[in-house]
Amino acid sequence: MKAIYLTKFGKAHEAFEIREVADPILGEGEVCVKVEVSGLNFADVLGRKGLYPALPAPPVVMGYDVVGMVEAVGEGVSSNWIGKRVACLTRFGGYAEKVCTAVTGISELPDSIPSNEACALATQYVTALYMCDFLQQTKKGERVLIHAAAGGVGTALIQLLKEKGCEIFATVGSDEKVNVLAKQGVTAVNYNSHDYEIEIRKHLGTANLDVTFNSIGGKTFKKDMRLLGAGGRLMLFGFSDRTSKWGGKLATLKLVLDMGRLIPLLLLGKSQSVLGVNMLKVADDHPEIIGTLLNQLVQMHSLGKIKPIIGGEYSFAEIAKAHQFLESRQSSGKIILKW
Repeated sequence: MKAIYLTKFGKAHEAFEIREVADPILGEGEVCVKVEVSGLNFADVLGRKGLYPALPAPPVVMGYDVVGMVEAVGEGVSSNWIGKRVACLTRFGGYAEKVCTAVTGISELPDSIPSNEACALATQYVTALYMCDFLQQTKKGERVLIHAAAGGVGTALIQLLKEKGCEIFATVGSDEKVNVLAKQGVTAVNYNSHDYEIEIRKHLGTANLDVTFNSIGGKTFKKDMRLLGAGGRLMLFGFSDRTSKWGGKLATLKLVLDMGRLIPLLLLGKSQSVLGVNMLKVADDHPEIIGTLLNQLVQMHSLGKIKPIIGGEYSFAEIAKAHQFLESRQSSGKIILKW
């Protein structure tokens, strides 16, 4: 089978190599999926740059989400899965023509869901649903802030939180994206030209935010905490601010210093919470949660409650081009690799 290997950390056009390798080894409780499409995630950009601690050292096959057909099952798995089209989350290995993953973390797909949209469900929408409905429940009427709202998780959060009846604020990187979100009833701020804390405070007046969904880190962490009121929750699920800095350990130290110290007693006094989200760790310890969320999302899609936005489709041979587009922050929605 073909697989895309990250051979070294660095620029997209220098980092990847397509290789012919043996099929993956099927383990107990697993299924082997012949991949139709693989998904890209911003964590892939961090991994390519050597900024994602969980990623094994190169050479390694990245990728967290795929859609394809089950062609074999491991010990303890019903043969009824063979021939079924599924979406699944993987712990790396997704940039390949075949992957093996736990059967408890997959979901069968109806014909009504296109493969590219189903792939977005496996990571972006699972992450969004986990944050807004599983780990904590965002409620009707609550004021929420979504960072990088035009991205894959951001667009998923907007759809899920609109369904809940929340008042949504957002940060995006261009005036064009501000206008697009305004048509959806979202109050968005271009972080490249405005201080979002000042702009959102103008809208809030004496009120406060209830929840923020932060994939940026850095100075945005302190700003979000200042915008939260009693009972406020900050969901931290990324640190993309690190990618825009000069390299080395000093850049990582600056990221940490920008975020500041978190003092538990102050959280207690303000009745606030900070929740870290790493879906790879969730999938490691509780793959059944992934399967439950995926099944819920497939049902929501079938009912027309959600519809993933596809920001770009590339052949697997165009992996460098796909990475460059995702890293540019010009994309909206999910980026797909086709096999």
